Amino acid sequence: MAEPRAATIDGKLAEEFAVPSHVDEVKEQMAAFAGRHGAKGRRVVLITSGGTKVPLESRTVRFLDNFSSGRRGASSAEYFLDSGYAVIFLHRHRSLYPYTRLYSNINLLDTLQLKSGEGASSNSGQVVVNQQALPNIAKVLKRYQEVKDAGLLLPIEFNTLSEYLHLLKAAAQALSTIGSKAMFYLAAAVSDFYIPASEMPEHKIQSSNGPLQISMKMVPKMLSPLVKDWAPQAFVISFKLETDPSILLDKARRALDTYRHQAVVANILDTRRGYVVVVTPETQAELILTDEDVKNEVEIEEKIISNLKAAHGQFITQQLD
Repeated sequence: MAEPRAATIDGKLAEEFAVPSHVDEVKEQMAAFAGRHGAKGRRVVLITSGGTKVPLESRTVRFLDNFSSGRRGASSAEYFLDSGYAVIFLHRHRSLYPYTRLYSNINLLDTLQLKSGEGASSNSGQVVVNQQALPNIAKVLKRYQEVKDAGLLLPIEFNTLSEYLHLLKAAAQALSTIGSKAMFYLAAAVSDFYIPASEMPEHKIQSSNGPLQISMKMVPKMLSPLVKDWAPQAFVISFKLETDPSILLDKARRALDTYRHQAVVANILDTRRGYVVVVTPETQAELILTDEDVKNEVEIEEKIISNLKAAHGQFITQQLD
Protein backbone atom coordinates (compact mmCIF):
# COMPACT_ATOMS: atom_id res chain seq x y z
CA MET A 1 0.00 0.00 0.00
CA ALA A 2 2.97 2.36 0.51
CA GLU A 3 3.69 2.78 -3.19
CA PRO A 4 0.22 4.01 -4.25
CA ARG A 5 0.05 6.45 -1.32
CA ALA A 6 3.49 7.93 -2.01
CA ALA A 7 2.79 8.02 -5.73
CA THR A 8 -0.43 9.96 -5.11
CA ILE A 9 1.34 12.65 -3.09
CA ASP A 10 4.26 12.81 -5.52
CA GLY A 11 1.88 13.20 -8.43
CA LYS A 12 -0.04 16.02 -6.77
CA LEU A 13 3.17 17.84 -5.85
CA ALA A 14 4.48 17.58 -9.40
CA GLU A 15 1.22 18.62 -11.04
CA GLU A 16 -0.10 21.36 -8.78
CA PHE A 17 2.92 22.86 -6.98
CA ALA A 18 5.83 24.46 -8.81
CA VAL A 19 9.12 22.67 -8.10
CA PRO A 20 11.88 24.99 -6.79
CA SER A 21 14.84 25.04 -9.14
CA HIS A 22 17.28 24.48 -6.27
CA VAL A 23 15.52 21.57 -4.55
CA ASP A 24 18.02 18.89 -5.66
CA GLU A 25 20.97 21.01 -4.57
CA VAL A 26 19.40 21.65 -1.17
CA LYS A 27 18.57 17.97 -0.77
CA GLU A 28 22.24 17.11 -1.27
CA GLN A 29 23.25 19.71 1.32
CA MET A 30 20.81 18.30 3.87
CA ALA A 31 21.86 14.70 3.20
CA ALA A 32 25.54 15.60 3.62
CA PHE A 33 24.78 17.53 6.83
CA ALA A 34 22.76 14.68 8.29
CA GLY A 35 25.30 12.06 7.25
CA ARG A 36 28.22 13.97 8.75
CA HIS A 37 26.56 14.48 12.12
CA GLY A 38 24.89 11.07 12.18
CA ALA A 39 28.29 9.43 11.66
CA LYS A 40 29.47 11.21 14.82
CA GLY A 41 26.55 9.80 16.77
CA ARG A 42 24.81 13.16 16.96
CA ARG A 43 21.05 13.49 16.60
CA VAL A 44 19.74 15.76 13.84
CA VAL A 45 16.48 17.70 14.02
CA LEU A 46 14.70 19.33 11.12
CA ILE A 47 12.77 22.35 12.39
CA THR A 48 10.14 23.96 10.18
CA SER A 49 9.38 27.55 11.13
CA GLY A 50 7.23 30.48 10.04
CA GLY A 51 4.14 30.68 7.83
CA THR A 52 3.58 29.83 4.18
CA LYS A 53 2.55 32.30 1.48
CA VAL A 54 -0.23 31.13 -0.89
CA PRO A 55 -0.23 33.09 -4.19
CA LEU A 56 -3.51 34.10 -5.82
CA GLU A 57 -1.87 34.89 -9.18
CA SER A 58 0.97 33.29 -11.14
CA ARG A 59 2.76 36.64 -11.36
CA THR A 60 2.05 37.25 -7.73
CA VAL A 61 0.78 40.54 -6.41
CA ARG A 62 -1.77 39.22 -3.94
CA PHE A 63 -1.43 36.24 -1.63
CA LEU A 64 -2.85 34.65 1.53
CA ASP A 65 -0.67 34.54 4.62
CA ASN A 66 -0.95 33.94 8.37
CA PHE A 67 0.29 35.61 11.53
CA SER A 68 3.23 33.29 12.22
CA SER A 69 6.51 35.10 12.93
CA GLY A 70 8.58 31.95 13.41
CA ARG A 71 9.27 32.74 17.06
CA ARG A 72 8.69 29.20 18.32
CA GLY A 73 10.83 27.60 15.64
CA ALA A 74 13.71 30.06 16.09
CA SER A 75 13.80 29.78 19.88
CA SER A 76 13.42 25.99 19.72
CA ALA A 77 16.44 25.78 17.42
CA GLU A 78 18.59 27.41 20.10
CA TYR A 79 17.47 24.95 22.77
CA PHE A 80 17.98 21.96 20.48
CA LEU A 81 21.52 23.18 19.77
CA ASP A 82 22.13 23.57 23.52
CA SER A 83 20.87 19.99 23.94
CA GLY A 84 23.45 18.54 21.57
CA TYR A 85 21.45 18.33 18.35
CA ALA A 86 22.53 19.46 14.91
CA VAL A 87 19.74 21.57 13.39
CA ILE A 88 18.40 21.97 9.86
CA PHE A 89 16.33 25.14 10.07
CA LEU A 90 13.71 25.20 7.29
CA HIS A 91 12.29 28.68 7.74
CA ARG A 92 10.18 31.27 5.98
CA HIS A 93 12.16 34.05 4.32
CA ARG A 94 12.47 36.99 6.77
CA SER A 95 10.89 35.10 9.66
CA LEU A 96 12.65 35.10 13.02
CA TYR A 97 16.05 33.40 13.10
CA PRO A 98 17.97 31.72 15.95
CA TYR A 99 19.91 34.18 18.11
CA THR A 100 19.08 37.26 16.01
CA ARG A 101 15.43 36.79 17.00
CA LEU A 102 16.34 38.27 20.39
CA TYR A 103 16.94 41.62 18.70
CA SER A 104 14.18 41.56 16.09
CA ASN A 105 12.47 44.67 17.48
CA ILE A 106 15.63 46.75 17.63
CA ASN A 107 16.72 49.14 14.88
CA LEU A 108 20.29 48.08 14.08
CA LEU A 109 21.43 51.61 13.28
CA ASP A 110 20.35 52.79 16.73
CA THR A 111 22.86 50.36 18.27
CA LEU A 112 25.87 51.61 16.29
CA GLN A 113 28.06 54.66 16.59
CA LEU A 114 30.59 55.95 14.08
CA LYS A 115 33.81 57.29 15.61
CA SER A 116 36.00 59.03 13.08
CA GLY A 117 39.72 59.20 13.61
CA GLU A 118 41.70 62.40 13.31
CA GLY A 119 41.81 63.52 9.71
CA ALA A 120 39.35 60.82 8.61
CA SER A 121 36.48 61.66 6.29
CA SER A 122 32.88 61.60 7.48
CA ASN A 123 32.38 58.34 5.52
CA SER A 124 35.12 56.40 7.30
CA GLY A 125 36.05 55.54 10.84
CA GLN A 126 35.46 52.91 13.47
CA VAL A 127 31.97 51.46 14.04
CA VAL A 128 31.29 50.92 17.74
CA VAL A 129 28.46 48.81 19.14
CA ASN A 130 26.37 50.19 21.98
CA GLN A 131 26.08 46.99 24.01
CA GLN A 132 23.48 48.52 26.32
CA ALA A 133 21.14 48.71 23.33
CA LEU A 134 21.76 45.00 22.60
CA PRO A 135 21.24 43.09 25.88
CA ASN A 136 23.60 40.13 26.36
CA ILE A 137 25.02 40.60 22.85
CA ALA A 138 28.51 39.34 23.76
CA LYS A 139 27.12 36.10 25.21
CA VAL A 140 24.71 35.58 22.32
CA LEU A 141 27.37 36.33 19.70
CA LYS A 142 29.83 33.94 21.36
CA ARG A 143 27.28 31.12 21.31
CA TYR A 144 26.27 31.83 17.71
CA GLN A 145 29.89 31.74 16.58
CA GLU A 146 30.43 28.42 18.41
CA VAL A 147 27.45 26.92 16.61
CA LYS A 148 28.56 28.31 13.26
CA ASP A 149 32.19 27.20 13.64
CA ALA A 150 31.06 23.68 14.57
CA GLY A 151 28.77 23.51 11.53
CA LEU A 152 25.77 22.63 13.70
CA LEU A 153 23.16 24.83 11.99
CA LEU A 154 22.04 24.51 8.36
CA PRO A 155 19.52 27.22 7.39
CA ILE A 156 17.22 26.60 4.43
CA GLU A 157 14.72 29.27 3.31
CA PHE A 158 11.27 28.92 1.79
CA ASN A 159 8.71 31.52 0.86
CA THR A 160 5.68 30.01 -0.82
CA LEU A 161 3.65 26.95 0.07
CA SER A 162 5.03 25.15 -3.01
CA GLU A 163 8.62 25.69 -1.89
CA TYR A 164 7.83 24.47 1.61
CA LEU A 165 6.16 21.24 0.48
CA HIS A 166 8.92 20.25 -1.93
CA LEU A 167 11.70 21.13 0.51
CA LEU A 168 10.01 19.21 3.33
CA LYS A 169 9.84 16.11 1.15
CA ALA A 170 13.50 16.55 0.18
CA ALA A 171 14.45 16.95 3.85
CA ALA A 172 12.57 13.81 4.85
CA GLN A 173 14.32 11.76 2.19
CA ALA A 174 17.70 13.27 3.10
CA LEU A 175 17.34 12.52 6.82
CA SER A 176 16.01 9.00 6.28
CA THR A 177 19.62 7.85 5.97
CA ILE A 178 20.27 8.34 9.71
CA GLY A 179 17.18 6.43 10.86
CA SER A 180 16.01 7.00 14.42
CA LYS A 181 18.64 9.70 15.07
CA ALA A 182 16.48 12.01 12.92
CA MET A 183 13.76 14.17 14.46
CA PHE A 184 11.15 16.27 12.66
CA TYR A 185 9.84 19.24 14.64
CA LEU A 186 7.10 20.57 12.38
CA ALA A 187 6.40 23.97 13.91
CA ALA A 188 5.69 25.89 10.68
CA ALA A 189 2.19 27.32 10.25
CA VAL A 190 1.29 25.69 6.93
CA SER A 191 -1.74 26.78 4.97
CA ASP A 192 -4.58 24.26 4.70
CA PHE A 193 -5.79 25.74 1.39
CA TYR A 194 -4.27 26.60 -1.98
CA ILE A 195 -5.04 27.36 -5.61
CA PRO A 196 -3.44 24.91 -8.08
CA ALA A 197 -0.99 26.55 -10.48
CA SER A 198 -3.13 25.42 -13.43
CA GLU A 199 -6.15 27.33 -12.04
CA MET A 200 -4.38 30.55 -11.09
CA PRO A 201 -4.79 33.67 -13.23
CA GLU A 202 -1.50 34.71 -14.77
CA HIS A 203 -1.82 38.44 -14.11
CA LYS A 204 -2.96 40.62 -11.23
CA ILE A 205 -6.64 40.17 -10.37
CA GLN A 206 -8.51 43.32 -11.36
CA SER A 207 -10.76 44.96 -8.78
CA SER A 208 -12.75 46.47 -11.67
CA ASN A 209 -14.17 42.99 -12.26
CA GLY A 210 -16.14 43.27 -9.03
CA PRO A 211 -16.20 41.21 -5.80
CA LEU A 212 -13.66 38.39 -5.66
CA GLN A 213 -14.79 34.80 -5.30
CA ILE A 214 -12.07 32.19 -4.74
CA SER A 215 -12.37 28.42 -4.71
CA MET A 216 -9.42 26.75 -2.98
CA LYS A 217 -8.37 23.13 -2.64
CA MET A 218 -7.13 21.33 0.45
CA VAL A 219 -3.36 21.09 0.79
CA PRO A 220 -2.22 17.44 0.74
CA LYS A 221 -1.28 16.10 4.16
CA MET A 222 2.48 15.63 4.06
CA LEU A 223 2.64 14.05 7.50
CA SER A 224 1.32 10.70 6.31
CA PRO A 225 3.93 9.98 3.59
CA LEU A 226 6.68 11.49 5.75
CA VAL A 227 5.94 9.06 8.59
CA LYS A 228 5.16 6.00 6.48
CA ASP A 229 7.29 6.34 3.36
CA TRP A 230 9.95 9.07 3.33
CA ALA A 231 11.47 8.80 6.83
CA PRO A 232 9.77 5.82 8.51
CA GLN A 233 12.36 5.42 11.30
CA ALA A 234 12.41 9.08 12.37
CA PHE A 235 10.92 10.64 15.50
CA VAL A 236 8.19 13.02 14.32
CA ILE A 237 6.48 15.85 16.20
CA SER A 238 3.58 17.86 14.82
CA PHE A 239 1.91 20.93 16.30
CA LYS A 240 -1.75 21.60 16.93
CA LEU A 241 -2.89 25.19 17.51
CA GLU A 242 -6.52 25.91 18.34
CA THR A 243 -8.56 28.79 19.73
CA ASP A 244 -11.12 26.51 21.45
CA PRO A 245 -9.62 24.67 24.47
CA SER A 246 -12.48 22.15 24.54
CA ILE A 247 -11.41 20.49 21.27
CA LEU A 248 -7.62 20.74 21.57
CA LEU A 249 -6.67 17.40 23.15
CA ASP A 250 -9.23 15.46 21.15
CA LYS A 251 -7.78 16.83 17.92
CA ALA A 252 -4.22 16.09 19.08
CA ARG A 253 -5.09 12.46 19.83
CA ARG A 254 -6.98 12.14 16.57
CA ALA A 255 -3.86 13.31 14.72
CA LEU A 256 -1.75 10.67 16.47
CA ASP A 257 -4.28 7.98 15.57
CA THR A 258 -4.42 9.11 11.95
CA TYR A 259 -0.75 9.64 11.17
CA ARG A 260 0.90 7.27 13.66
CA HIS A 261 3.72 9.66 14.53
CA GLN A 262 5.29 10.07 17.95
CA ALA A 263 4.07 13.34 19.50
CA VAL A 264 1.84 16.38 19.15
CA VAL A 265 2.60 19.70 20.84
CA ALA A 266 -0.88 21.06 21.52
CA ASN A 267 -1.46 24.71 22.40
CA ILE A 268 -4.11 27.40 22.56
CA LEU A 269 -3.56 30.65 20.69
CA ASP A 270 -3.93 32.98 23.69
CA THR A 271 -1.69 30.96 26.06
CA ARG A 272 0.81 29.38 23.64
CA ARG A 273 3.82 31.19 25.14
CA GLY A 274 3.23 29.90 28.65
CA TYR A 275 1.36 26.61 28.41
CA VAL A 276 1.45 23.59 26.07
CA VAL A 277 0.56 19.93 26.31
CA VAL A 278 2.89 17.33 24.77
CA VAL A 279 0.67 14.43 23.77
CA THR A 280 2.01 10.99 22.82
CA PRO A 281 0.12 7.73 22.26
CA GLU A 282 0.88 6.73 25.88
CA THR A 283 1.33 10.00 27.78
CA GLN A 284 0.12 13.56 28.22
CA ALA A 285 2.49 16.13 29.76
CA GLU A 286 1.41 19.66 30.68
CA LEU A 287 4.26 22.16 30.44
CA ILE A 288 3.67 25.46 32.23
CA LEU A 289 5.74 28.57 32.87
CA THR A 290 5.55 29.51 36.53
CA ASP A 291 5.94 33.03 37.91
CA GLU A 292 9.47 32.06 38.92
CA ASP A 293 10.19 30.90 35.37
CA VAL A 294 8.99 34.21 33.97
CA LYS A 295 11.11 36.08 36.49
CA ASN A 296 14.17 34.10 35.39
CA GLU A 297 13.32 34.63 31.69
CA VAL A 298 12.72 30.93 31.06
CA GLU A 299 10.90 30.24 27.80
CA ILE A 300 8.33 27.51 27.25
CA GLU A 301 10.42 26.16 24.35
CA GLU A 302 13.17 25.19 26.79
CA LYS A 303 10.69 22.90 28.57
CA ILE A 304 9.33 21.54 25.29
CA ILE A 305 12.77 20.59 24.01
CA SER A 306 13.76 19.01 27.34
CA ASN A 307 10.62 16.85 27.21
CA LEU A 308 11.12 15.85 23.58
CA LYS A 309 14.83 15.12 23.94
CA ALA A 310 14.04 12.56 26.64
CA ALA A 311 11.24 11.05 24.55
CA HIS A 312 13.54 10.86 21.52
CA GLY A 313 16.17 9.06 23.59
CA GLN A 314 13.63 6.45 24.67
CA PHE A 315 12.48 6.10 21.05
CA ILE A 316 16.05 5.44 19.84
CA THR A 317 16.58 2.83 22.56
CA GLN A 318 13.34 1.05 21.59
CA GLN A 319 14.38 0.99 17.93
CA LEU A 320 17.68 -0.68 18.87
CA ASP A 321 16.05 -3.39 21.00
